[in-house]
Amino acid sequence: HYANLTMTHHLLIIEDNADLARLVALHLRDAFYHVETAADGQSGLTLAESKPYDLIILDLMLPRLDGLEVCRRLRQGSHYVPILMLTSKATELDRVLGLETGADDYVTKPFSIMELLARVKAIFRRLDRLGGDAAQAPGSRISFREMQLDLEKRKVTLGSRQLDLTAKEFDLLAHFARHPGRVYSRAELLDQVWGYGHDGYEHTVNSHINRLRAKLERDPAAPEYVMTVWGVGYKFAEE
Repeated sequence: HYANLTMTHHLLIIEDNADLARLVALHLRDAFYHVETAADGQSGLTLAESKPYDLIILDLMLPRLDGLEVCRRLRQGSHYVPILMLTSKATELDRVLGLETGADDYVTKPFSIMELLARVKAIFRRLDRLGGDAAQAPGSRISFREMQLDLEKRKVTLGSRQLDLTAKEFDLLAHFARHPGRVYSRAELLDQVWGYGHDGYEHTVNSHINRLRAKLERDPAAPEYVMTVWGVGYKFAEE
């Protein structure tokens, strides 16, 4: 049953290191995922736009079109696909960590195959949870004050203006909005929104909340939606 369940997941690996791509594909297939590969950014983007994938594993440094540009172009499309970024440049880490590109998560090289598989499973777990919550929400929409959140289309509007959120900013806001008044610590948010505990990266939560507030709040210093509970964490406002 487990095999039948996961075989429905179609993955695309865009990686120019043929040995690494082959190794990752082999282990993902062993875990019952359907996998295709592309060796450069341009052919990877063409493949990604030609059919719906459930997850794209995308190397940052690629010939013809780099990973950041591939990610940006995919995020401009109407179909949302989770993106797991592979990076080996420490200097790029903060940029990718901020996930400004719209990637859902990242893994730094060298990585263990077990770590990569854990990240892939975490992304699917998070999406399944979001999908379950979306199914329970009437019309998959959440309204609060001026904010309209569409879980299915992954769009947020504030009055008549659509907010340009990254994948992780959207997930964070959706998680808060589904549980108004519930206080979350940074460790809980890492576990529930990122899908895994990530010791030492609690500051990632702070930076995402700061960016989210800059886009969502009239005055980020006096938030009306995502509130700070001093010494504990954060919560979404209640009426």
